[in-house]
Amino acid sequence: MTPPTSSYKNSACNQQKLNRSWATIVARECFCFDCVLWFGSPVKTTLIFALTFLFSLFAQWVSAIDETRPNILWISCEDISPNLGCYGDSYARTPNLDALAKQGVRFDRAFTHSGVCAILRSGVITGVYPVSIGSQHMRSRIVTPPHIKCFPEYLRGVGYYCTNRSKTDYQFEPPFTAWDRQGNKHNDWRGRADDQPFFSVINLTVCHESQIRHGEERHAQIKKKLAANQIHDPDQAAETLPPYIPNTPEARKNWAWYHDNISEMDRQVGQILQKLEDDGLAENTLVVFWSDHGQGMPRGKRWIYDSGTHVPVIMRWPGKLEKQSVRKDIVTLIDLTATTLSVAGVEPPEYTHGRVLIGEKKEPEPDYVFAHRDRMDESYELQRSARSRNFRYIRNYEPEKTYAQGIEYMDKMPAMKQWRRLHAEGKLTAAQGHWFAKPKPIEELYDCENDPHNVHNLANDPNHASTLSKMRKATEDWQIDVGDLGMISEPVLMERIEKLRVKVAAPELRVEASDDGLRIVAASATEGASITYRSQANGTWSPWILYSEANRQLQIGSDLIEVKACRIGCKDSATVRKKIN
Repeated sequence: MTPPTSSYKNSACNQQKLNRSWATIVARECFCFDCVLWFGSPVKTTLIFALTFLFSLFAQWVSAIDETRPNILWISCEDISPNLGCYGDSYARTPNLDALAKQGVRFDRAFTHSGVCAILRSGVITGVYPVSIGSQHMRSRIVTPPHIKCFPEYLRGVGYYCTNRSKTDYQFEPPFTAWDRQGNKHNDWRGRADDQPFFSVINLTVCHESQIRHGEERHAQIKKKLAANQIHDPDQAAETLPPYIPNTPEARKNWAWYHDNISEMDRQVGQILQKLEDDGLAENTLVVFWSDHGQGMPRGKRWIYDSGTHVPVIMRWPGKLEKQSVRKDIVTLIDLTATTLSVAGVEPPEYTHGRVLIGEKKEPEPDYVFAHRDRMDESYELQRSARSRNFRYIRNYEPEKTYAQGIEYMDKMPAMKQWRRLHAEGKLTAAQGHWFAKPKPIEELYDCENDPHNVHNLANDPNHASTLSKMRKATEDWQIDVGDLGMISEPVLMERIEKLRVKVAAPELRVEASDDGLRIVAASATEGASITYRSQANGTWSPWILYSEANRQLQIGSDLIEVKACRIGCKDSATVRKKIN
């Protein structure tokens, strides 16, 4: 059996790549959808990673780093659509992000691959669509294929200092090797060695869905931090309220608080950028601002309409990106992974699904980007979507289910409660009532330029039959290319994946002589394991350092070394300690 072909730009559809995916491993014990997926023969090799490294004190290791590598700062926020002043939202008050857009590039057609945080983040941290590794169901814990890494490891391998503050939420616990510093007990890039390039991620959570309904007392604290003109009057909210949300007092209040929270997030962005400026780093730092998915309002978050997937992305890189420029090409947040690696001088791994958006290795725009919706908390759904510059296509694989399935966490929103009440009373407009349709249409097609809220389905319009056919085929080809594991029931999929959750084998470790002195050879018998180490000299431990080609020599003066191995979704190995004579 040979794999099918596809025009998808970053196709994983060749035997080598599909053999290395969980689609292969699961399918060998399950079943094969020949019409949807192609599963190759499983790889049955045992790989022992033999890594030799040059070992020196941390500062000396850093001194050899290529100082031409730029710093990279991600500022991510949660649960907002492009409701910023720089995107033309008249209700928004976001001076810092508006200024950032003037200093760099605003991406007008940026989309997420999922409408919810954890699933989205599993794709960004690995650089692949979640359906290709089994992380498409909300609140699951997966084991990735052995060749998949958290991409900061590639940056650490070339000398970057990588920090995350502090949200992970990757659908797996972050391996010990992912970050130099993780959590809230660090000072971002300020913890690095002199002249060491950094990749820092700062996640802002003030505009999360839960903060829209957090209560009067809590919201009063938000308002105290804002200027008077940044506080939004609910009585003025109706003009910008999406047409599918009933115009009730509760909805207007939720919409106003959503915008207040965005203004507070904007204030926090300003503080971060000022810190970067104060440290004299702004000129050599690529700043990337993005939201993990669309607005945390009804029919926004969790859904793969534009309301749930269209997000703001702004980049500033002095001297490299043109000021006050606007990009109209379609991009997906998975592109951030490949772009960050490329800017840092690291070739993105061939398994990644994104493209490079900026820099010397910028890649061309694809015809489509894709999204998916699967289980959301306690409610099962199965949708796939393609987005072109102007149209959104959605395929509903479970049309018998209403859009309005209950989700306990989602249903806490006051605007949602009123929406359900008005439906029960028969008081909704056509646009508002569509969400309660049962059955759903099998296919949906929206002209996003003329229908930005995606409320007029053109799937049955003969004038758009050609567009529908092309986007249907593109979606099916994409599913085949990435090995869409959503076509396998979750219990069957997770049962097979769970068998692959192992404790990583402790590295075998020895010290040997080289022309330059001493070096260490380490190997773990667990396929795909990453190895990290630290040393002690004169009673002081170095930071944990990721093994890479840059690290081979053993520093004179070190008398003790500790090594351990990690792999995504698996339990870390025991720590191996060895005295050095």
